[in-house]
Amino acid sequence: MEKSPSQRMEELNLQLPPAPPPAGVYRPVLVVDNFLYVSGQGPVNLDGSLMTGRAGDDLDEDQAKLAARQVGLTMLSTITTHFGSLDKIKRMVKVLGMVNCTPDFGKQPYVINGFSELMADIFGKEHGIGARSAVGMMLPGNIAVEIEAIFELHK
Repeated sequence: MEKSPSQRMEELNLQLPPAPPPAGVYRPVLVVDNFLYVSGQGPVNLDGSLMTGRAGDDLDEDQAKLAARQVGLTMLSTITTHFGSLDKIKRMVKVLGMVNCTPDFGKQPYVINGFSELMADIFGKEHGIGARSAVGMMLPGNIAVEIEAIFELHK
């Protein structure tokens, strides 16, 4: 029998950082019909601090990829805090990954793989990988990566 996302989290011994409070006027998560929309999340460390830096400047591609993975952990924390069990999620639908980077940095898809690989580990390859965009831009507070996502819920 297939393991649930919460069982996979436990098996992987993942520690979630604290869910960040909203940084503006928006909802961290919103359920519409059978979909869970998660607002843009940054990489929060276990101590509540943010991972900052710019790929191609003071972060290399692997450091930025680790920041994207940390965004995944932050998002899971936000979901469990504001929505409930990860086991209510059926699949990943869509991801928008934004990398804080220099204009000549071109490895945004590689960086966002840090997030996508974590989601595949937790929800399985069939349900943890959805449609995705990975772009470069300047991000607020010099955070390294920001990611927003849409999940389909079990009926």
